[in-house]
Amino acid sequence: MPTSVTGISADGSRAACRLRQRGFSLLEMLVAVAIIAVFVGAAVLSVGVTGTDRESEQQAARLKGVLDLVREEALMHSRDFGVLFSRSGYRFYTYDYGLQAWLAPTDDRLLDAYAIAEPLELALVVEDRELVLAGAFDPDELEDPEPQVLILSSGEMTPFEARVSRDPAAGEHILTAAVNGTIELSSRGYASR
Repeated sequence: MPTSVTGISADGSRAACRLRQRGFSLLEMLVAVAIIAVFVGAAVLSVGVTGTDRESEQQAARLKGVLDLVREEALMHSRDFGVLFSRSGYRFYTYDYGLQAWLAPTDDRLLDAYAIAEPLELALVVEDRELVLAGAFDPDELEDPEPQVLILSSGEMTPFEARVSRDPAAGEHILTAAVNGTIELSSRGYASR
């Protein structure tokens, strides 16, 4: 079937011309590449090839958020708080000046004992000394607690470094608190693979 220069066949239809066009346009190729890139990116993030431990990062960020909230509450309500750490979690206490004792807060789920997801562990450094933390909270210790970190009603805080990690040699997420109550979150040892 003869075709003219304009692509119109002798019988006037463009069907014959379209049958010969079998390639992809540039726009179709770009869309396909973009879809593949999205799927590859999702796969990389879900596998954790980026080199960081997302669970330990989330746990460290949660601890930072709760500490910031407790510090604000200490300032607003003129209350002193304490934090007792173990390798598997932490719990908050308030100081009762009448009883001269640390008491577990009642009716505040945010300040209840919190266990971090296994196999993550906490480590604590106070005054440049790494403390030996119990694996779990000892029931006797909970009756007469002695928190390692204090959050005072003046906004001041015991300077400390809390580390959350699965394997400290592979990397860890670190909370560093200053005496003025500021807390910074950083990481150490994670490398892109």
